[in-house]
Amino acid sequence: MSETVRTQLRVRASELVGRGWLNTGGKNLDLEALRGKIVLLDFWTFCCINCLHVLDELRPLEEKYSDVLVTVGVHSPKFEHEADPVALAAAVERYEIHHPVLDDPELATWKAYTARAWPTLVVVDPEGYIVAHLSGEGHSGGLAVLLEELVAEHEAKGTLHRGDGPYVAPVPTSGTLRFPGKATALENGNYLVVDSGHHRLVELRPDLETVERVIGSGTKGYLDGQAEVAQFNEPQGVAVLPSELAWKVGYDAVVADTVNHRLRGVTLSSGYVQTVAGNGIQRLLDAGPARVSATGAAEWATPAASAGSAGSAHHEGPADFAGDAVDVGVLGLGAGVSLSSPWDLVWSDKLQRVVIAMAGTHQIFAFEPVSGEVSILAGSGLEGLLDGPAEEAWFAQPSGVAIDAAGDIWVADSETSALRRLVLGESGVTVESAVGKGLFDFGFRDGEAAEARLQHPLGVTVLPDGSVAVADTYNGAVRRYDPAAKSVSTLARGLAEPSDVVVVHPDGAEPLLVVVESNKHQLVLVPIPKEAQQVDEGASQTHRPKSPVAPGTLELTVRFTAPTGQKLDDRWGDPTQLKISSTPPELLVSGGGTSVGLLRTLELSSEVAEGVLHITARAAACDGPETEDGEIPDHAACHLYQQDWGIPVVLQADGDSELVLDLRGMD
Repeated sequence: MSETVRTQLRVRASELVGRGWLNTGGKNLDLEALRGKIVLLDFWTFCCINCLHVLDELRPLEEKYSDVLVTVGVHSPKFEHEADPVALAAAVERYEIHHPVLDDPELATWKAYTARAWPTLVVVDPEGYIVAHLSGEGHSGGLAVLLEELVAEHEAKGTLHRGDGPYVAPVPTSGTLRFPGKATALENGNYLVVDSGHHRLVELRPDLETVERVIGSGTKGYLDGQAEVAQFNEPQGVAVLPSELAWKVGYDAVVADTVNHRLRGVTLSSGYVQTVAGNGIQRLLDAGPARVSATGAAEWATPAASAGSAGSAHHEGPADFAGDAVDVGVLGLGAGVSLSSPWDLVWSDKLQRVVIAMAGTHQIFAFEPVSGEVSILAGSGLEGLLDGPAEEAWFAQPSGVAIDAAGDIWVADSETSALRRLVLGESGVTVESAVGKGLFDFGFRDGEAAEARLQHPLGVTVLPDGSVAVADTYNGAVRRYDPAAKSVSTLARGLAEPSDVVVVHPDGAEPLLVVVESNKHQLVLVPIPKEAQQVDEGASQTHRPKSPVAPGTLELTVRFTAPTGQKLDDRWGDPTQLKISSTPPELLVSGGGTSVGLLRTLELSSEVAEGVLHITARAAACDGPETEDGEIPDHAACHLYQQDWGIPVVLQADGDSELVLDLRGMD
């Protein structure tokens, strides 16, 4: 196999089968219609932050190779709501997807291409054969090399057809707001709304319709400056600082500029926008000489990184691109630190910091505005639901944060459909789960919290009585959790993907909720009912195919081949690593834990009928031509590749005794 991910095997691509197509002007596509083009299949689901990262990674390739490359998004839903064709159409518009999308609610094409994780990429050559199979993020550089090779090869053979692809733009949605994210109340009675789809902030008057002013040009991009020229890229969250602190630092609000991987400071009196944290490099994909250690940490492999790199402030110890337990604590200052899709934020008086839901690394960060210090408050970086000490806890795309009267932090943990709490104690931070069971468990069920279910919640706020309101996004509802009774009820339903909820106190009246109804591009007032509803529409699980495996020995292989122009960084030992656990824990008799290498022998229990294997693979590879002695040059830029799999398995006597996954490899 060459250093690209190609193979000598000629495997014919399976037909594209689904319920229908989007972005094609109503036409159905098949592989025959795409013959002569390089086809990139992107298996995605619109809840998945890693999938959204890949959409942005692919945009430059789609533009550069527009006459030879056709990207096809194969939408393979995780949640029940994502199987709704109206919701999918809204997501395609929301994320500005400019390529055809196959709606695959029954996972027919997903199964045909043996996809096991979101996102998965499959490259099909102009003759209809599979040439690459990739999982996770960070593959754009290697894809660019592969595309150049395929263009040269098939132009020489006469099998490449240049010209326009089948993409047809849909009719855009118009209005004052476009897929708004979060909102916050201002002292003047207005609301500062993050107008995500228009890449700007909008200040609305109390009627929730009249625009007071706009901050941001509305052009997607990154630019500091005055209100009319500043640029954001799909910002999501906003928090207002205490007035005394705002006077000291020179800005009043902090915005989670999600796709720019930055925090922006906004001076409300003038509308001026400045960058206060984040270097724009997505965390986990930073440059810098690094290795993966046996403990699971990515560490700096030399005393100092090259000048100007993301890690130049480090001298020893943990690298600033690894979301590991050893990284809980201070990372660096302001624009010297990498972030990954910050989604929401809130000011904590107890911590004297801005608390950030860092969706892209499945962690909770903190930012101290005076010093610019950025730190990890909680989360190991592993995706899932695990309570305990801050450095050991697992989150899954946290998307909403709120502070209660005790100063504790409530988190809407979207991918586990969970409500979590960070308890700030004298001895440290502890993570607890109030509602939620795991990555693949969701539903619409009120009652006892242990059995209650949410579906991909994005927003959270604390009500005057101390209970917690949750924007239960994919259920189209606002739910209420009562910490005293440990029970869940429903305050409102029939909403179009509510993404945030804000408590307001009208003069002399009962408090109300302002709900950001994202898919209707509006904010609405909702009363807090005296008697909440009790709903039970059941609990569900994500219905992905379960892999039949035999009890006993299971040989696991994760395939990875570094792209052309990169080499596995083995200067300090094996640069690859596996972390493995299971749900339930009893499924895995032996073979769990963290160790180097991409091969592992697992022992599965014969007493467990089914479960999920949680597998995280990492590999470190570095750029640059090798020196005469075959070594990687000093200060070469290095990359960390990572993918998390949750593999549903069913144990049966005639099941498989080996499991092969592709981090960067071939079928």
